[in-house]
Amino acid sequence: MSLPPGFLDELRSRTSLTQVVGRKVIWDNRKSNQAKGDMWAPCPFHHEKTASFHVDDRKGFYYCFGCQAKGDAIGFVKETENVSFMEAVEILAREVGMEMPARDPRAQQKADRRGQLAEVMEQAAQFFRLQLNTGAGTEARDYLARRGLDAAALERWEIGFAPPGWQNLWDHLRGKGVEEELIIAAGLAKPSNKGGKPYDTFRHRIMFPIRDARGRVIAFGGRAMDPTDNAKYLNSPETELFDKGRSLFNHGPARAAAGKGQPLVVAEGYMDVIALVEAGFAAAVAPLGTAITETQLQLLWRISDEPIIALDGDKAGLGAAMRLIDLALPLLEAGKSLRFALMPEGKDPDDLLRAEGARAVQAVLDAAQPMVRLLWQRETEGRSFDSPERKAALDKALRERIKAIRDPSIRSHYGQEIKDLRWELFRPKKKPRARGQGAFVAGGWKGRGAVLEGPAASTKSSFLVAAGDAAETHMREAVILATAISAPELIVEFEHRIEAMGCADSDHALLRDLILRNAETDPGELKDRIAAAAGPETLENLYRLRHVAINPCMRKPGDIDLARKTLAQEFAKIEALRGGYAEVAEAEEELNGMADEAVTWRLGQAAEARSRSYRIELDGGGESVVAKNGLTLNKSDVEYRDKVFDNIDFTRGGRSRG
Repeated sequence: MSLPPGFLDELRSRTSLTQVVGRKVIWDNRKSNQAKGDMWAPCPFHHEKTASFHVDDRKGFYYCFGCQAKGDAIGFVKETENVSFMEAVEILAREVGMEMPARDPRAQQKADRRGQLAEVMEQAAQFFRLQLNTGAGTEARDYLARRGLDAAALERWEIGFAPPGWQNLWDHLRGKGVEEELIIAAGLAKPSNKGGKPYDTFRHRIMFPIRDARGRVIAFGGRAMDPTDNAKYLNSPETELFDKGRSLFNHGPARAAAGKGQPLVVAEGYMDVIALVEAGFAAAVAPLGTAITETQLQLLWRISDEPIIALDGDKAGLGAAMRLIDLALPLLEAGKSLRFALMPEGKDPDDLLRAEGARAVQAVLDAAQPMVRLLWQRETEGRSFDSPERKAALDKALRERIKAIRDPSIRSHYGQEIKDLRWELFRPKKKPRARGQGAFVAGGWKGRGAVLEGPAASTKSSFLVAAGDAAETHMREAVILATAISAPELIVEFEHRIEAMGCADSDHALLRDLILRNAETDPGELKDRIAAAAGPETLENLYRLRHVAINPCMRKPGDIDLARKTLAQEFAKIEALRGGYAEVAEAEEELNGMADEAVTWRLGQAAEARSRSYRIELDGGGESVVAKNGLTLNKSDVEYRDKVFDNIDFTRGGRSRG
């Protein structure tokens, strides 16, 4: 079976030799440079311990310096799988999603025809170049000069001109003996609907030849000189040579430049590419009048692992970036991604180069954003997330986007990056204290003109009483943090309550942030990640606290029900404390004026709420009470004690009332 030459070219361009060879070898990571497609491994064709087998992924060839084996992806599959040439082609075609051409005994005739069409296109390119230097091309030359292109640049890019008139190119090619059918098949002319001669496709336009990776002219792009023309830019129609969704402007030269270390820059149009290359950005390409297709994206990744998409700084440019993200997400592989460089608003790369020079463009390229940042920007920019429902809608939208990523490792990393960005957006912010509200200090509550004193000197026997209620909050925060680290399965369940913790202590605030940012980490890795980020001494200080060490969760690791109960209780106590603080502060303000029964009632309600938070359901169905110093007491014992004290009349010298 004979295959058309174009089929093998496309197969090789779609196939990553590194991936094909990687199934049979173990890469030497010290010697290899994956970013440049320069890979080394022990040779699969002979036994050796050193890495003498070299793969150049950009050029698509391998070579062994030991046994001199060499070839391309087809040859590698043929040798390692012990199959014929056609079987190797079929294997690779299936992997990259290409359909094998039907068996055609006239395949050679088709190959010859493609060659004939390429020759016709080359003759057309020469005609257009000659026309640019005639009197008819004066206006076009002036325009190109204003765009900064001198004679040398025009020669390098083979820019030409299609003069006004209906049959200039047609008459020229027919005079050279080119068959009418070939001119039309090449897309250079169109049949007349009025029965006259076919007419030229391109008229009164600056002409840019479009070459394939092998350097053959396969199409043209024409820029209208008439400002009233409906189509400012016009590409050749699709032909046997040209498929615009599978082609790139400046493909061959850009591939060579990227192979020498130049970053691959993807612009929107011909003039952007030409301006970039002339300014020193040699590895620049452009799609051909359409949004980037899946095939073009694969071509880009064959040239560079991380192309930079340089888009115009307007709404249309940003929209194109977002469409490309949706296309790329399912296709992402380890080491294959995109970065996005958005030009200043209202400018394209050519505009920026002419206005500010190459350094300005380089600065924009250096600041290119990874895909995940642009994805986050799309879902959050210009939106308000001031309610739980809106936050939940954002989470759902981002989850749906990330689900499109097929590679589980990349999907996991995207999820972690999104979680970090989400945390930065929603992290608890310290709220300013309302005017006139009291402030809690170590010695008690300080309001406007009055201080409610803390414990007397004779009662400062415990840590909690000595430091005041702030120490109790600190203690309970420590228990919550230690419990969450020991039972990471519960972090998502208590996420909003953990977020709301004030954490005046800097170590506690750091641990809280790390717990939330790593909520979906594997439970076995959470503690190690936190220790690595916060430092092992931070965790050691947390676990060294006595009220943490004696917590039941520390003694029974893995008991999720106990951990859930502990978290619920500790949060209830902290929230009751905060509610009590607020009531006392407001009541204190009112006491500065006229006290009444309403103030007394509010203080009583605050005390009752705090009391309720200390009642814990025991496994046996009874109740216990947690004292202020952290001890758990039997409720019946406490009630008996209270009854005894109630029966003592201290005004009568401590004698019983009974």
